[in-house]
Parts: sequence; structure tokens; C-alpha cells
Amino acid sequence: YIHMKWYNEPVKWDYENDTLSMFVTQKSDYWRITHYGFIQDNGPFYYTNIEGDFEVSVKIKGNYNTLYDQMGLMLRLDEEHWIKTGVEYVDGVYNLSTVTTNKHSSWNIIPLRSNLKQIWIKAIRKTDAVEIYYSLDGEIYIMSNISYLPKQKNIMAGMMAASPKGKGFEATFEEFKITGLSN
Repeated sequence: YIHMKWYNEPVKWDYENDTLSMFVTQKSDYWRITHYGFIQDNGPFYYTNIEGDFEVSVKIKGNYNTLYDQMGLMLRLDEEHWIKTGVEYVDGVYNLSTVTTNKHSSWNIIPLRSNLKQIWIKAIRKTDAVEIYYSLDGEIYIMSNISYLPKQKNIMAGMMAASPKGKGFEATFEEFKITGLSN
């Protein structure tokens, strides 16, 4: 049993049979300063606290329909240090998107198939590094990047979604798993 809690709880959500469903809050996002000059920290984030090194994974399905609709995993120390990774819908294209924030946000995207129905996302935290992977079948994982996140004893890890320009969308998270790694 994993104790989960909300940061920016959405108005409509349900957790049943190990599946989190939510209607993503409209005009929500996570971003800090770089390029756009603003700070947003208001997307729904369902998380648990974990210490040390760990692996976290989830299968995601979203009804993306507006520019920047997104969902996936988030690892968070505080409002200035976090990583979000998953699918982000940009100009009609589904992208594997990773935003790494250490006081300022950096964005990395990899275009994916246009008819994407589901995807698996995995992050492995090792000291001050986070390895990020994705899979189209839940079996073969491809590394997209390694991101820096300051070493800290306790970290928030869980499922995140946002709809910065839209009116929200239906998002489903399945098979969420978090496992501590022995050092």
C-alpha cells in the first residue's frame, strides 16, 4: 500500500482498481521563467513521498485536444526543483516531453506517433540524476534523457497532468508503481 496525496487536487477525479482518472484542471501548468517569463505551479499532482534511490513507472492515456495538454510522471523537491515527463500535445503532434527545473525550466521533446493511444513512462532516480524512459508496448523502454535533480533525502513522486491553454481533458493513469532501489 502506497500513501498518496494531492498537490493541486482537481475538481473531478476517481481512484479505483489501481487506476487514477481525472478531468485535468483547465489553465494549469508547471513552468518556471525560462523563455516565457512566467511561473506556473498549479497542475494536479497525485504523489507519495519516498526516500533514497527509486524507480517509478506508469501507463498513461489522455484525451489530449489543446496545445500543451500533458500528463505523466513528476518528481518534485519543491517549487524550484522538479522534473515532469510524459506526453505533451504540441501543434497536433504527440511528444515525449521532459521539463527539468532547477530554478529555471528546460524543455526537451521527442515526436511520437500521431495515433498514440497509450504510453508507459519510467523514471529512475540515482543520487542526483534521473534517467527517463518511455515505451510504446510496456516491455521495451527507450531512454530519452538524464536530468539533474539535487540530491535530497525525501522526494515527492507521482502522477501529474496539466492543460495550460485548454479547458482540461480526461486523463487515465494505470499500473503506477514505485520501488526503492538498494544502494
